[in-house]
Formats: sequence, C-alpha cells, structure tokens
Amino acid sequence: MKTLCEEKLNDLVQEISITCFKKPFLHKANYNYRLRTTGGRYVLSTHNIEINPKYILEMDKEDYIGIIKHELCHYHLHIEGKGYKHGDEDFKKLLRKVGAPRHCKPLPSQLNREKYKYVCKKCKFIYKRIRQVNTSKYRCGKCSGKILLIEK
Repeated sequence: MKTLCEEKLNDLVQEISITCFKKPFLHKANYNYRLRTTGGRYVLSTHNIEINPKYILEMDKEDYIGIIKHELCHYHLHIEGKGYKHGDEDFKKLLRKVGAPRHCKPLPSQLNREKYKYVCKKCKFIYKRIRQVNTSKYRCGKCSGKILLIEK
C-alpha cells in the first residue's frame, strides 16, 4: 500500500516537473513521516524530494502541489548549479515564475495548540503557551513583572 502511494507521489512530481518546469525529475520522491515543521524538503546529497504526508491528508490539493513546486525549484536550480537557497535571487524568481509559495501554510491540526494562557500583573501582556510554566520561577520578559495563569 505504501509503495503504491509513493508511486503516485512520484508520478505527480514527474507531471508537475514536466508541465511547470519543462524539465524531467530524474530522482525519487517519497514521504517522510518524521517531518514535523515543514511541508517537504529537498535532499542535496541524494537529489530526492521528501514530502510530509500530513500535508496531503489535511490540506487542499493546491497547497501540497505548491509544496511540490517549491521543492522542485530547489531541485532544478541545484542541478543547474544556480542559487537554490531561499535567499538567492534565482530561487525567488523561479518561485514567482511557477507560482510556488515561499513558505507552506501551517497544518490545521497544529493551529490553536496553546493550552495555557498567562498574563503579566504589571504590564498586562498575555502569553500563550503549549506547556505549563512555573510562575514562581519565571517572570514577564517585557517588564519583569509577576505572571499569573488565567486560562487552562
């Protein structure tokens, strides 16, 4: 089952590479289940592309096609010996040309993860945290005031 899905992913990457870049994708595309904070990555040493499967499950088709286009920009520019990094002008131009996003959207399952809400007694700044904070040990980063848990 997994290999069949990866075959479909390879076919999709091949198709996008030919239609958008007019160049073939000669390496492998596969799913990487360990990716957590990114939609995909281009591996310089192997020239393979790894895609986060959560993006295919949770996002719209245009979003994960955008991720594939983004990774193909890295791929084709690196193969051609041009600037393939995020800050390089060649990379930015190619992203605009093919309509690929510079950054991927956050996953819906990762939004609103903050479980704890704290407020500073002094400046009233609100802190949202995923993990609980020891209020006797930590103080406000803005004014050094005491912080209180207001919502769990």
